[in-house]
Amino acid sequence: MAMANDGLFREARYFTPWQKPKQYEEFLLPTELQEVTRQRHIKFGDCVLQANDTSIASEMCEELFTPDCPSIHLGLDGVEIICNSSASHWELRKLSRRLELIKESSKKGGSIYLYSNQQGCDGSGREYYDGCALIIVNGEIKAQASQFSLNDVEVISATVDLDDVGTARVYKARSMQASREQAYPRVELDSVLTDQNPLPARQISPTRDAVIVTPQEEISLGAGCGTIFGAAARVRGVFLPLSGGVDSAATAVIFYSAVRLVFAACEAGNQQVIKDMRRVCGEKENSEWLPADPRELSNVIFHTCYMGTSNSSRETRARAKALANDIGCYHIDLNMDAIASAFTSLFTSLFPQKKIRFKSAGGSNQENLALQNIQSRSRMVLSYLLASTLTWVRDRRDGGNLLVLGSANVDECLRDSEVGAISKKDLAGFLRYAKTEFDLPIIESFLEATPTAELEPITDKYVQSDEQDMGCTYDELGTFGTLRKIDRLGPYSMWQTLCTQWTHLSPREVYKRTRFLWHYFGINRHKQEILTPALHACQYSPDSNRYDLLPFLRPPLTWAYNKIEKALAEHEKKQ
Repeated sequence: MAMANDGLFREARYFTPWQKPKQYEEFLLPTELQEVTRQRHIKFGDCVLQANDTSIASEMCEELFTPDCPSIHLGLDGVEIICNSSASHWELRKLSRRLELIKESSKKGGSIYLYSNQQGCDGSGREYYDGCALIIVNGEIKAQASQFSLNDVEVISATVDLDDVGTARVYKARSMQASREQAYPRVELDSVLTDQNPLPARQISPTRDAVIVTPQEEISLGAGCGTIFGAAARVRGVFLPLSGGVDSAATAVIFYSAVRLVFAACEAGNQQVIKDMRRVCGEKENSEWLPADPRELSNVIFHTCYMGTSNSSRETRARAKALANDIGCYHIDLNMDAIASAFTSLFTSLFPQKKIRFKSAGGSNQENLALQNIQSRSRMVLSYLLASTLTWVRDRRDGGNLLVLGSANVDECLRDSEVGAISKKDLAGFLRYAKTEFDLPIIESFLEATPTAELEPITDKYVQSDEQDMGCTYDELGTFGTLRKIDRLGPYSMWQTLCTQWTHLSPREVYKRTRFLWHYFGINRHKQEILTPALHACQYSPDSNRYDLLPFLRPPLTWAYNKIEKALAEHEKKQ
């Protein structure tokens, strides 16, 4: 009756919600089904299943998140068991909200709530569904499934006392509201679901605390599971350009976390995971090979490459090599100056009177940007060349392609990058966690380093910096993304809010920052329309394909800017 039709989901494309609350229609069954069921009609609609000893009903995924959720009205009409079959995608810090909604609904109305959730990836490659089935009685958790797992199916059970529901409902305010509740139609079920023995053989399941992992563990497990499901579907492993910076290091460690999950499932004897692992590794069907440790498995399916140029530093090259060694992946270290030189030589042959130069050598901004783009775009082409050939180079039995992983973060998407799902701040937190959890001390050097693309020459007076290139800090980008998408603020409202948050800046400086961010978001908006699918993990993702349907041809924001300037003039006049 309520459908997810914003954010990642467009359920109204395929379905029409039921528009008749507490009503049903009778459908005539096909002749074949009449013979099997011995009935002519079936009831279809908003009903309650009434057994001889209890009543059962359901609310669907999105209905749980609505203000007027069905479970409250079902409880007021006497329904004791409420089921929810859900497809709720993983998102950082989202499980707490799901738990709060279910516990509050069950506690407020008094009910047994059975919640199941899809686990694994859907066909789009963007969402990972994180499971975490629940059995909750009157707001208390009786059973909770794992949140992240490589199992295809996970079943939980609990023994509960139906009388506890009746006891929780005995208070005047609820009784008054229940007396006004219009009844749901019942579908009779001539069956008993409870144990009728006056002395039950099984003990009631105890209440347990909710298991909620930290955001750092969520990235490790959630992004790890999502990545491994994507890789296992169609390729023989993955390829990652490893630059020696935080973003590519985080991507590498996330996939290494996925490798560890697969190894643990193999050790536990999960036959489906073992079968899939051997297929991805190129093993024959009758193979009995199992990796001795995660690093051995990593070396078979995980490939990285440091694509250096004359602008690269020894430090980033060494960091990339050390991390690759620690996680056991197959690593290549190369110089690609010849590729960049080929492009500049071709340009010179076309325009002999022009010599293209970096800004540090006296070139213009256009020349400088063009020379940087040659390197970054060439790395992309080289990545796909290696991803298509490395299994052949390594004499893997059946060859096959590798999945190319990107490594930008969602904050950079807001500025001008092309892929991303996790904020820079969350990535750094994850790396600090992984440093200890995975015994990777080399990560500390990544965290201490200044983020840089290393696309310009390093001089005594200049070292390229990502934040300097972007014209803002990653913290500012994260704040902008949250206010723009989650809080739905335009330039004027955002400026007002930031004036109260960025108190170290004057209102006019805040205006300059706000206008700068909106300008670059607008001129790069078209890139979000053709994003390579990224695993969704953040609410302010600018991915237009599924999540952000704002117009990509952004009109000038003159009205908002004029309003800010008018307010600034009045403020400065008073000052």
